[in-house]
Amino acid sequence: MKKNLYLFSFLSIFMLSLGINAQETTPLIQSKLEGTVVDQITNEPIIGASINIKGTTHGVQTDLDGKFYFQTGQKYPYTLIISFLGYKTKELVVDGSPVRIPLSADVQELTDVLIVGYGTQKKKDYTGSLSSISAEIKTLPVLSVDRILQGGIPGAQVTQSSGQPGAGTSVRIRGGTSIIAGNEPLYVIDGFPVYNGDGATDSGVTSGPAINPLSSLNPSEIESIDVLKDASATAIYGSRGANGVILITTKRGKKSQFAVTYDGYYGVQKVISTIPMLNAEQWGYLKNDALMDSGKAPLYTQEQLDQLGEGTNWQEEAYTDAPIQSHTISITSGTEQTRLLFSGNYFKQDGVLINSGFDRYSGRLNIDHDLNSKFKLGLNLSGSKTHADVAPDGVVQNILAMVPVVPVRDANGQFTVNSSYGAAVANPIATMTQQINETSTTRFLLNGFGEYKIIEGLTAKVSLGTDIIENKQNRYIPSTLYESPAGGSASKGSLSSLNWLNENTISYKKKFGEKHAFDILAGYTQQKTTSEVFRAGSSNFASDEFTYNNLGSGTVITAPASSATEWSLQSYLARINYGFDDRYLFTFTARADGSSRFGSDNKWGTFPSGAFAWNVSNEKFLKGVEQISSLKLRLSAGLTGNQEINPYQSIARLSYYPYVFANTLVPGFAPNSFENSDLGWETTTQYNLGLDISLFNNRVNLTGDIYYKKTEDLLLEVPIPYSSGLESAFQNLGAVENKGIELALKTLNFTGDFEWTTNLIYSANRNKVLSLGNGTDFFIPVNPATTTTPSGIVKVGEPLGSFYMYKFDGLYQEGDDFSASPLANTKAGSQKFKDLNNDGKITQADDRTVVGNSEPIFLASLTNTFRYKNFDLVIFINSSYGNKIFNRSAADYELGTGFTGAYATLLNRWTPTNTNTNIHRAVEDPSAVLSDRYVEDGSYIRFKNISLGYTLPKKVATFLSLSSARVYIAGQNLITFTNYSGYDPEVNRNGQSALNSGVDVGVYLGTKTVLGGVSVTF
Repeated sequence: MKKNLYLFSFLSIFMLSLGINAQETTPLIQSKLEGTVVDQITNEPIIGASINIKGTTHGVQTDLDGKFYFQTGQKYPYTLIISFLGYKTKELVVDGSPVRIPLSADVQELTDVLIVGYGTQKKKDYTGSLSSISAEIKTLPVLSVDRILQGGIPGAQVTQSSGQPGAGTSVRIRGGTSIIAGNEPLYVIDGFPVYNGDGATDSGVTSGPAINPLSSLNPSEIESIDVLKDASATAIYGSRGANGVILITTKRGKKSQFAVTYDGYYGVQKVISTIPMLNAEQWGYLKNDALMDSGKAPLYTQEQLDQLGEGTNWQEEAYTDAPIQSHTISITSGTEQTRLLFSGNYFKQDGVLINSGFDRYSGRLNIDHDLNSKFKLGLNLSGSKTHADVAPDGVVQNILAMVPVVPVRDANGQFTVNSSYGAAVANPIATMTQQINETSTTRFLLNGFGEYKIIEGLTAKVSLGTDIIENKQNRYIPSTLYESPAGGSASKGSLSSLNWLNENTISYKKKFGEKHAFDILAGYTQQKTTSEVFRAGSSNFASDEFTYNNLGSGTVITAPASSATEWSLQSYLARINYGFDDRYLFTFTARADGSSRFGSDNKWGTFPSGAFAWNVSNEKFLKGVEQISSLKLRLSAGLTGNQEINPYQSIARLSYYPYVFANTLVPGFAPNSFENSDLGWETTTQYNLGLDISLFNNRVNLTGDIYYKKTEDLLLEVPIPYSSGLESAFQNLGAVENKGIELALKTLNFTGDFEWTTNLIYSANRNKVLSLGNGTDFFIPVNPATTTTPSGIVKVGEPLGSFYMYKFDGLYQEGDDFSASPLANTKAGSQKFKDLNNDGKITQADDRTVVGNSEPIFLASLTNTFRYKNFDLVIFINSSYGNKIFNRSAADYELGTGFTGAYATLLNRWTPTNTNTNIHRAVEDPSAVLSDRYVEDGSYIRFKNISLGYTLPKKVATFLSLSSARVYIAGQNLITFTNYSGYDPEVNRNGQSALNSGVDVGVYLGTKTVLGGVSVTF
């Protein structure tokens, strides 16, 4: 690089000197000026910057130390114009020598080139809807890339499914398009497409939330994240573009550069909040009241109640402060022919719930090599090893359910086995301490390519990649635990997955004359995935010593299970970009996909799109309007698809059904599905209208989009007549729509030594079920979180994620008519519900209704970045407004039965002397009746990240033999404003499922974190 800069500087100075010498007269020297041009943030010298005296032809360039020198006929004062690629041009009045001139980066110019599907494109020429993660958010310390998206772009709703370290998130780009099939976006990592569906790398043994497949990727390796949203942008990915596409590009080596960088941080996590519960004495009074309500004798005398005291605070016993740390070392090197990057990372996050956690070892090697001026080779290789100790399903509910009069350990120091005050609840501390529940994954992602320039503008590219996943899971429940069968229980599982991809493209870029520009792409791709799963287990061991390592020593054998699946995809793609005079831009895209997942008569589908953009600012009538830096209007329409269902749903399949014949168990098989040769894609039609405008020399930048999406031929598993011998089958039925608005505003408020930029993001989406086919108006999905009445409904005219239940109407009082109540033991203090059809009785069939949904009215985030000399401060605020959460935990632990632990709200329960309340009386009825009493406002405003950093001055860094160094402290989720009474308003119990979303059944808590970090380059 220095060699090039020497040559560039020499030629530039030489040409300038020729220009000066060519003047007819040589001016007298009136002044001499020395100066240095530096980067405003790093204070590093800028080599090759141009410095001109305004109003003259006199100019020089900076040398390798960023210095320049003038001998000029101009008298002081005069104005300098300083410019350099990637920095904002600056004007400075000087009246003496020497001068030090800091330049600030021009973010818009640096991001002028966008990563798009199968290539790049200049931002000014782009016609679709694309959002990029800003540098401020991209560098925030997080576990996985999907966490970066939260609040980072308009139109993306990101919800964590669990606070379990390593657990996944639910990501919706412009709303959910499907009911049963996948709703997650497609991730493309350095050109390799990866679907991040729930349980994608899970062998099915471990209990608890699935570990996020994206957690294998180290976020500090990422160079850019671009999100494709409209049909014009995503149609190039055809049958996988309906849910949006997220393009992730990792860092690479650069020419003439060698650097060693260390990035690391260490912090401490705390639970965001806990739930107030009754202490032992308060619970004792509740238990007595519930018993007496049933006509039974109280359990405790007054003297015993006075001795109960605080008892056990199970939340304090279960939750702890937990460390989190990450360490990354990267090496970049480059020559004119070869550039490489190598990085290694260690990440460890202990859980705030005892004995849970996640750790990752990962490495990356990216190589680019130019064989000659026409032929290029590239390699992207990443490997990771992750391990998670997972909190089993139900353990958080048990923390709330354990009664406070039960100690963690008995008088002998042994764990109390369980609570037995009406509901048998396993000791959650014993569960977390003694149960083994772990998952480990090894993953290699390899993608290599060769690129050959046939002639000028015509390039062929061939890539071949593979994604190899090996997952192992172990679980052991020792005999000492309440939930264990006799003698303990062990199980092991493994998953092996091989995904390979071949892509072949040819592209042609050519400009004809001054006004016509073409960019043409065509290609053929093929992809195939094979997966094998094996599980085995046994129970009733003589000893717990061997845990899961000696399944053969268990006397009760669990039937082993194994399966193998594969699917493949073949695709043809084409895209034409045409630009006329940098004013009128056209894009036409088409992709044809053939998927093995669909029926024999409907495997192939075609997904076309078209887009038009008008660079209004390049029109003559706006040339003189200095306030408008750029103005572009965009319009697009097209089709995308969704294939994310399990393989083999379109063919007739057999399942194993053993039966007894002549007192002997005989193996047998019977159909478990019918062939559907017409089963095909969900298809989404999308329209988008967009505006990009920059004002006042790019100091105000606004991007706005409005869109409409309609998804038809939904992949639904629908009931079929029992006479068929089966219960359901997959068919293409129904339709869902999404429509919304997105706004992104970036302003540069102050420049100079003090710089302040603001990013404001706003999006609103409206989702609605249009049809369910076959005249069906609704269906009620089974809620996997409970075994009682389901809380959700999928209904025509309503959004996905709607809650369906009774409407709470206060409490019955003495003298009221109780005959309409659906409760068996109704009296004064019982819950009352609205009789919606006015028939004098409350029934599930007639008096349940939609009482809200988990869809937010809008999402918004605000990022303010302040820089003063070497200091930087980032304040990132994220918010959601209008979404509802069904607090199932409140419904369960406000029952007032005395069978389990209880919410402290029961201190205000109904009694004959406390009738002005909405908390019902103590009663021994263990069944929660679901009503909107427990549907709460999930709106929140959260300070997602506050980061304060300091970059060492160049002289100090040089003295320490460093190229650069920055230290910072950061706080995550430190402040939250919400009216939600549960643990955390960012909750989505069912992860990536569109059904029953927004249900809180006591999932693993979220955390707030304080950490400190350093980034040093040698």
